[in-house]
This record gives sequence, structure tokens and C-alpha cells, in this order.
Amino acid sequence: MLWPFSLAGSEPTWIVVLLAVADLLIRVLAVGIIPGNRRPTTAMAWLLGIFFVPFVGIILFLLFGNFQLSKRRREQQQQVNERVRAGISSLADVESDYPGPEWVRSAAELNRRLGSLPMVDGNAVDLIPGYPDSLLAMTEAVRKAKKFVNAEFYIMSTDHITDDLLTALEEAAERGVEVRVLFDHIGTLRVQGYKNLLKRLKAGKIQWKRMLPLLPIHGQWRRPDLRNHRKIMVIDGEIAFTGSQNLIEPSYNNRRHRKAGREWVELMACLRGPIVTTLNVVFATDWLSETDESLEHQLQLPANAHPGDVTAQVVPSGPGFITENNLRLFNTLIYSAQHRISICSPYFVPDDSLLYAITTAAQRGVDVELFVSEKGDQFLVHHAQRSYYEALLEAGVRIYLYKAPFVLHAKHFTIDDEVAVLGSSNMDMRSFSLNLEVSVMLLGAGIVTEMRAVEDTYRDISEELRLSDWVKRPLAARYVDNVARLTATVQ
Repeated sequence: MLWPFSLAGSEPTWIVVLLAVADLLIRVLAVGIIPGNRRPTTAMAWLLGIFFVPFVGIILFLLFGNFQLSKRRREQQQQVNERVRAGISSLADVESDYPGPEWVRSAAELNRRLGSLPMVDGNAVDLIPGYPDSLLAMTEAVRKAKKFVNAEFYIMSTDHITDDLLTALEEAAERGVEVRVLFDHIGTLRVQGYKNLLKRLKAGKIQWKRMLPLLPIHGQWRRPDLRNHRKIMVIDGEIAFTGSQNLIEPSYNNRRHRKAGREWVELMACLRGPIVTTLNVVFATDWLSETDESLEHQLQLPANAHPGDVTAQVVPSGPGFITENNLRLFNTLIYSAQHRISICSPYFVPDDSLLYAITTAAQRGVDVELFVSEKGDQFLVHHAQRSYYEALLEAGVRIYLYKAPFVLHAKHFTIDDEVAVLGSSNMDMRSFSLNLEVSVMLLGAGIVTEMRAVEDTYRDISEELRLSDWVKRPLAARYVDNVARLTATVQ
């Protein structure tokens, strides 16, 4: 008689055989499934993980392997896109006839096809580089609100810096203004004071929701590292704010940051004109996704439809789309540059396509400069970013290190004298694939000059990194940078 046990008292042979078959099946299926619609480097990273530790690898892949939102969320995004194309006639009436270079119009058409939002003329744009200045401007605008306030931020906090703005939102709701607030669940949960924020929101008349909530007990589940990273505020459809800043004090309520004197440096924009309506479309899309409430009645042109002379276009991106809208726009503009590119990105961990676009621009004679923090706030991201410096410097890119302990968190770039882009998007794979982001493309020499003035202030207090010095850095530092670079593949 054959027993399903070995004489040595080891595991039953049928279990060993079953595990071996399962292991082989996982490997065979993974080779044919995982590469689909993924970059080769991303697929290889997943395959290596699964081949080394099959069962752990496959569990991690099931949790993190799908970077898209749920089918329901993607269908909602598609429905909103179709409504924008067909139903917002007021925007169609002011669609731009911008007379600039053909490559600019080509980029705008790309944005229109991917994100559904038109390029519109007649906007006024004021850049606000001061952290307290932008909070004060938003607070004053909310205090003047008559109909509605829509606020959407990756991180929100109730603290001594944001208290006036939150009070203004509460008072607006009390006097009958419709106040809607969205904040990213995990992004806000991670900062100190989350419970106090919830307590304050629940006590008033503000309508609020968590974005991309991760609450399995309530049936709310998705890939845990997806984030809504957008920063938008719209008041009465007349004025809007967007940029890089979260609603939190500039040291992020972190005792360690305050002790080190570390504060975040931001850039926000105050916008008026038809671009406000398109920013409100992005908020309305996210509100619909979280509440099933349509805000289409708000999507009308402002009373003053031409308060300035800036042509602008909103570009939403993220896992609700399948086309990496921001990455495609960035690459298109960088390849189109003829004279100068200035980039400011706190987390610069490019994919191959963006790295090639930037280094190719420098190699064909375009003046390219990159502003980054001397010392980042995230260890792995900072060291992964450093691993790209040598290739950039060798290509001729000038790198400016914004002096520590400050964190240069502003996210923007300029191309020649034609285009400025400002928004919430970093230049890394998280922002291209995992985060919901919003960018605004601004056209014209005037707004580019204003953005260049901001960039000049960065350069004045930064130290330029030289290739001759960089290649002499310690081998241990180079090793850490290269290991951290492995984390750049996140899909």
C-alpha cells in the first residue's frame, strides 16, 4: 500500500506535488499575462518578483498590479468626457483661435482628444508663489462667495495656518452657499490631525467626501496606492485656484520638519475667465465619482468671460484615463522646444520616454535647466531622482539644487516664450500612472515671462550641480541611488 506520507515524516507528497504544480502554473501564466499593456521594465520587475517568491509575488500583483480605477469609475469618466464634448455648448462658443506656432496648436489638439477639454482665450492668471499669500487669497475669495465653493485637495488639515480658510468655508455654508469639499483619503489620513479635521467637517454644513476611499468594511476597495493628487478651488464659477499647494501648514504638521526648519515652497495660480469652467468640470467629475451627484448645472461661463489675454487649457490625467495625458503633453512640448526649457519638479523620476525627450532637447542645442530640492523629504524618491543626474548633466542639462532645508514642491515648466505649464503633477511615474492630476497649459509670452520671474528666484538661492563634482561623489552614495532607482517602476 502506498501512503501519501514519506517515512521521514515530511509533508504529504500530494501537497508537495500540488504546490509544485501551482508554482509552475503561476510562472507560466505570469509570463503570458503580466506583460500585457505594461512597459517592459515594469513587466520584468513583476515577473522577477513572482519568479523569486511566486505566492507572495502573485498576492502583491493582485493588490498593486492594476493601476487603473474600477470599471465603474472609468465608465463614469468616459461618460463625462462625452458630455463635455457634446453638452457644454457655452465652452464651444469660446473655443480658442490662438494664432501661435503650429506645434502649440498640435499640443492643444492632443490635450483635447485625451482630456476632452478645449483651449480657451481671454483668461486672467495671477501667479502666487507665497505659501501664506495663496491661503489668504483663497480665504478672501471664499468670504465673497455667493453661490458655491468647490474645493478639492490631496491633503487637508485643520491647523493654525489653515484655520481661517476652514472658518471661511464653514461660514459660507452657514449663510447658504453650497460648499463641497473633497480630500484624498490616504493622503490626508497620513498627516497629523486627521480626526480633528473629520470632527470639524461633521460639525458644520459643508458637504464633504473622501476621494478614493479605502474602507473595506464599507465595501470601498481599490489598489491601495492610487491617489487623487489634484488641487482645485472654484468659487461661483468666476474664480479658481490651482497649483501645487495642499491645505496644510508649510511643515506638514510634522515635528521633525519644524525642528529642521523644513518648509514646502509652492506655486499656485489664481485664474479668471472661461478656464474656470473647465477646472470646475474636473471637480464635477470627481464629485460625481464619489457621490453620484451631477453638478452640470454649475458648468456655465463666468459673467466676465474675457477678463484677460491668456489662452489656457486644462489637462486632467490619471488612472481614470488609459492614455497618461500629462506624460504625453510633457513629451510633446519638450520635443517641440527650440530655444529654452525650464523645469521645476520636486519628484523627478522620469520614465525612459521623458528622459530621452529632455536629454535629446539638450543635445540638439536647447538650453535646458532643472530645479530640484537639494535634500528631498522622501528618502527613496530623492535617491532615485539623484540616479538620473549624471545622464542629465552629460547631455548638457543644467541642474539647480534648491537650498535645504526647504523643499521645492512647486510643479511647473516653461517652453521657449510660448508655453507655461502649472499644476499638481510631478515628473515621475506615480504622477503619470497612479495619481489623478490636473495641469493647466498657459500660452503667451506674458505668462511665460511671469513664470520665468519665479524661476529666477529659484536660481538665485540654488546651487548649480556640476558634472565634475557629481562624478566624484562617494561610491556608497552612488550605490544607494542606484538601488533606490529600482523603485521607480511602480505600475
